[in-house]
Amino acid sequence: MNTPSRTGGGLYVPPVPHDAPSPPGTRRGFVTLLGVDLWERFSFFGMAAILVLYLTAAPADGGLGMSQQTATALFATYMSLNFMAGLPGGWLADRVLGARRAVMAGGALIACGHAVLAVTAAPALYAGLALVVVGTGLVKPSLAAMVSAVSGSAKREDAFSRFYTCIQVAALLAPVVTGFLAEKVTWHLGFAAAAFGMAAGLVQFRIGLRVLDGIGSAPTRPLTRAEARTAARRAAAVVLVGAVATTAVVLGILPLLAVLALLGLATVCLPFLYLRALGRRSAVERHRLSAFTAVMAASAAFWMIFAQSGSVLSLFAAHHTDRDVLGFTVPASWLQSVHPLFILLLAPFVRRLRTTTITKFAGALTAAGLSFCVMAVAAWLARAGDVSVAWLIVVYLLYSLGEIVLAPVGLALAAAVAPTGYINRFLALNGMFAAVGVVLGGQFYRLTAVLPLPAYFLLLAVIALATGAAVAAATRRLSPHLPV
Repeated sequence: MNTPSRTGGGLYVPPVPHDAPSPPGTRRGFVTLLGVDLWERFSFFGMAAILVLYLTAAPADGGLGMSQQTATALFATYMSLNFMAGLPGGWLADRVLGARRAVMAGGALIACGHAVLAVTAAPALYAGLALVVVGTGLVKPSLAAMVSAVSGSAKREDAFSRFYTCIQVAALLAPVVTGFLAEKVTWHLGFAAAAFGMAAGLVQFRIGLRVLDGIGSAPTRPLTRAEARTAARRAAAVVLVGAVATTAVVLGILPLLAVLALLGLATVCLPFLYLRALGRRSAVERHRLSAFTAVMAASAAFWMIFAQSGSVLSLFAAHHTDRDVLGFTVPASWLQSVHPLFILLLAPFVRRLRTTTITKFAGALTAAGLSFCVMAVAAWLARAGDVSVAWLIVVYLLYSLGEIVLAPVGLALAAAVAPTGYINRFLALNGMFAAVGVVLGGQFYRLTAVLPLPAYFLLLAVIALATGAAVAAATRRLSPHLPV
């Protein structure tokens, strides 16, 4: 007879054997969810590859002419808000919409956001980015929750690993398509291609809903009328503040960097405050919640490195690398495809690793730190002239290895720790700690005004390596409280 084991939320349930069959319809449901995420990732990575290049391009070349520091801070804030929006988006899926309707509504907002960005007017930038952020917050936790549901707890980490690997096909192709259209034709055509990708994903998802066998069709813990009224008032207040702040920035009343700094501070504080409040008011096991918080906080150092790809590394590729191949200048945005290519190549080998959660997190942080050690050498050599793209390729190889190890296990850990009725929000919390790293990376880049690039890359490398060492040292203390 099986001995009961504790799951997230403090409730005891029988453990699921590792050879337990998956729920009915797993394969077809998995393919349906994969299809919509492929298109969503196509739109996301397609825009991420060109956004900073567009922001920093001269107005004569169709860009906005921002400084590199301001463009990088804006990009970091945009990326972090994509992650942070998952918490209210996950709450809406858990309490109001259900996962299916959250995906449909979020996907529509993302497509509209990219379409707005295709408009050749500077004010459209902030409106388009806001729509994409809200839509992503609805889509990402809901898709992850449905993947967890169709795979079953016994195969959760493997399912997330396969899912994460497959969507790299979109991440591989998107920079090539949008980058060519943006850099060789017009920037706004690149954004339009991203809008088409998300619209195609919605059509595919709607067609495939019938195979999901009711998964995500209703909220797991619906709101009462009183809770709904309170939530509506709070949402209206947030929307009003956001609209006023955006208008003030567009009109030049508020400095953009000040607004970005306030958003960054909120991003860093929110996941810790939320988990602290949850520990006081729910039945979740305190030691498990503390261990989860510690590991997720450490993962922020990895995402701090990861987030530099679309901003700092893109700028380095554009201004400090030799990209001429047989007389053709390779668009800088195309180098963003190297990273997902490595994930596709490495994933079959990484999936065979059978080790603890803590070891995987520590290893991923070490790989990220080493990648920026290489970047520091490349930046030092670039002082004498453009360097080979081989340096960037090695950097992408190292942190791609770290990502394919850390990202799926982070999702699986969040799903396993989540209390009953909180799974969408805990999957969003995994993203919010990534947002912490993205914000920190964007703020650190401002140091390049006083630090040379080699010193900047070395500083971030030391932070990642030291965090990895701290995680490894805490293995005995943390492992007993983590379920995967």
